[in-house]
Amino acid sequence: MDVNVTDQKIKPLDIILASSSQTRKDLMNRLGLAYQCISPDIDESPQGENHADDLAKRLAFEKAKVIAEQHPHAIVIGSDQVAWREHAPQDFIGKPLTIDKAIQQLQANSGKNVYFSTALSVQHLASNFKQTLVEHYHVKFRDLTLAEIERYIELDQPLHCAGSFKCESLGISLFEQMIGQDQTTLMGMPMIQMCGILRKLGIQLP
Repeated sequence: MDVNVTDQKIKPLDIILASSSQTRKDLMNRLGLAYQCISPDIDESPQGENHADDLAKRLAFEKAKVIAEQHPHAIVIGSDQVAWREHAPQDFIGKPLTIDKAIQQLQANSGKNVYFSTALSVQHLASNFKQTLVEHYHVKFRDLTLAEIERYIELDQPLHCAGSFKCESLGISLFEQMIGQDQTTLMGMPMIQMCGILRKLGIQLP
């Protein structure tokens, strides 16, 4: 829901990133804004969603909501990402957590298009502002050998990344093509959209 805000300017110091992700912190740092990170404690398991968009959107909204209710005068940013393979948005690709699972994921990704539904929720409860959206990005994996997969996992350690790769690191070597309007969507937080929302809330960028 998109609600008009008041004319009151909100200080950059009142920005909270509802995340503990280092990648999302690195993306926020690009903006040169003062902010703090608070990790929301929510259950990230699916609750009957049958499309990646729906799961990503709910999780991003809930992450922001939890922190916004604790800090109603702050601008709170929540984001979440769900990966899925072509023609199967109902089959979510999660974080592998183990080397064996990462090998399995990358073998399944080999030669395939893998899609990413990345949701963003920005909330400022003091002015009754809430905006949540989903952006998309996808990559075409090249054909990968087992030796390449094992070497990649050893070097990049992508065990906490959906799809078992880090696009901002050596994961770029796994791709044949990257398709989308904003590469930060693939990295886990759509920055072009977020900058537009922050400007609505009175944050000067640049």
